[in-house]
Amino acid sequence: MARYKDSVCRLCRRENLKLFLKGERCYTDKCAIERRNYPPGQHGQARKKFSEYSIQLREKQKLRRIYGLLERQFRSTYKEAARSKGVTGERLLQLLESRLDSIAYRMGFGISRTEARQVVRHNGVLVNGKRVNIPSYQVKPGDTVEVAGKMKEQLRIKAAAEAAESRGIPEWLQVDTKGLKGTYKAMPTRAELPSTINESLIIELYSK
Repeated sequence: MARYKDSVCRLCRRENLKLFLKGERCYTDKCAIERRNYPPGQHGQARKKFSEYSIQLREKQKLRRIYGLLERQFRSTYKEAARSKGVTGERLLQLLESRLDSIAYRMGFGISRTEARQVVRHNGVLVNGKRVNIPSYQVKPGDTVEVAGKMKEQLRIKAAAEAAESRGIPEWLQVDTKGLKGTYKAMPTRAELPSTINESLIIELYSK
């Protein structure tokens, strides 16, 4: 599957927001956006006027990049959110947070979503005791998620779990950091999700 392979720090600068794509580095002063808080490229520091469409597009790109999805995957998730009951914007965020790679990241099984996705891909995660290696798998409330067998001995996973615990585990998850195991208690409410995302702009963009 196609993946973005250039510097992910450029993505944070492009969106003028920390997307936390490089794990612990994003929490230090080594983060690129701390040193160069302007878009990358020759004209990055030039002042620009943004149209309504460009503002909506940037919001969509920001959310898509946070969760590491390609356009086709993101649009498919949006369509599913639009079909389901409830507020479309909130449902979109809930579906993104319910992805197995996102749950694994939130529980601390990877220092970033990219690393958590790799752990999932390499058969390193069990859902209700069964191996699942599909990052987009939708975890349901009540499901247990844990690191499989020998993968629990990997130092990078242990370090990621400790880092996640120090930053704070989200309220909708219950995690045993030492056992590298957790439960998806309930779908997060909008108040528990990032306030830096304006999902209404994305709904307006896709409604055109």
